[in-house]
Amino acid sequence: MLSRAVESYLSERRAAGFHIRTTSFNLRGFAAYADGLGQRWVESQTAIDWAARVPSIHQRARRLGDIERLARYLRAEDTRHQIPPRIFGSASRPRPTPYILSDEQIGQLVQLAAQSGYRTLRRKTYSTLFALLSCTGLRVSEAIRLRYADLTPDGLMIRDTKFKKSRLVPLHESARAGLERYLQDRRPYAPFDDHVFISLRRKPLLSADVDCAFRTLAAKMGLPRGRGNRRATPHSLRHAFAVRSLQTCPDGRDHITKHLLMLSTYLGHTKAADTYWYLEAVPELMRGIAECCETHVAGGWV
Repeated sequence: MLSRAVESYLSERRAAGFHIRTTSFNLRGFAAYADGLGQRWVESQTAIDWAARVPSIHQRARRLGDIERLARYLRAEDTRHQIPPRIFGSASRPRPTPYILSDEQIGQLVQLAAQSGYRTLRRKTYSTLFALLSCTGLRVSEAIRLRYADLTPDGLMIRDTKFKKSRLVPLHESARAGLERYLQDRRPYAPFDDHVFISLRRKPLLSADVDCAFRTLAAKMGLPRGRGNRRATPHSLRHAFAVRSLQTCPDGRDHITKHLLMLSTYLGHTKAADTYWYLEAVPELMRGIAECCETHVAGGWV
């Protein structure tokens, strides 16, 4: 039956370092469906029928893509396994263009956070958090997991990030001073919890808490909202940091290559392509690329 073949495939993927939670769920569901039909090999029509049992086209494509990779793996030893066609399109979605906050908007956001809500620690928590995200480029998940021990003389120790890696993020003296001012009020508020940022429940902040606070402030500022639009989110602070860094990069191919490599490492990206994506977000950066291309085509040096 296919269930045994699926477990062997998943074991190989894990051993290679892949994180396959969704893939595991999909393939085990497909194997159970195929086993129920008494099938011992991957059959294209069965794969298509099972993938089509969810309403979203993207979900269908993701399901079928997982089965396709499984079938290619199994077919290397048994050609009776069929590779299903991609009738639902690509399993990967195009990455949306980020909304880049200006320096003025970031300043307004931090100021509003310091004035919104009851006169409690909440004001200082969110104004400090949003300021920290803006000046370090941290992910929200990384910031809300920070503990006292992560504040070192050399900067912030970001442990077990999105891709299970750790890195050290330097802090400017002004950012360190801002954190210390916040911690003076925060420490006595929840003395038995060592998370840097906490909620009014005296527990670590949740991503949903941060999203809610940001949406409230974004509405007051009149920033774009709604699905399908280029809209501001807490992650926009990270995007803004990355773009500001790229805008300060000196001209010249070697300078840009080294700068992007350092920025990619700093942000915790696993691929430089994830950092190049930010170039699409700002017209000034794209205009600079176009001008360099024109100079190169005209016979000049870039």
